Amino acid sequence: MQPSQTAQHAAPIVQAPEGEPPVAPIAAAVEKMIVWVGSITSLVLHTVAFIAFFVIAAMHLVGWDTMFLVLTTVVSLEAIYLSIFIQFSVNRQAASLKEVEEDVESIQENVEELEEHVEGIKEDVEEIEEHVEGIKEDIEEINEEEAEEEAEEAAEEIRKRRQAETLEALTNDVKALLAQIEALKAR
Repeated sequence: MQPSQTAQHAAPIVQAPEGEPPVAPIAAAVEKMIVWVGSITSLVLHTVAFIAFFVIAAMHLVGWDTMFLVLTTVVSLEAIYLSIFIQFSVNRQAASLKEVEEDVESIQENVEELEEHVEGIKEDVEEIEEHVEGIKEDIEEINEEEAEEEAEEAAEEIRKRRQAETLEALTNDVKALLAQIEALKAR
């Protein structure tokens, strides 16, 4: 017979105080007894024993009063031990539940820490977004300044070309005037 899931996952046995016998071997025996008592084999054996008590009394091998006295005594003793076994199992389960409770508390603390980290990351992301917006604005300003500089350079080029054209036109007019003056002098 395999131990139940409860028996397999029960909390570890606590050491006995000084001066008392070790608990582990006794606890292991009690665990086996608990597993056996909760088995089909135990049910069948108890049923056969009770039937045997009644058959012995019915066959007049033992008096009914004696049979009931012995059966009551055996059942009472068995009930006492079963209640001890039940309490043993309850104590083990309580210890196991305490460990689970501590694990749950630890997990909750970890979740709270993770939430704090997530909040920190969110704040960092918001800060980065603000920096990105600032960088975008700087790039737009630089682009506008470059556009203004290019426009100013283009305007300067146009002004210089007009000046050059005007200077050339004036030079040509002066040459034409000089040619006319020379022509008038030569006459």
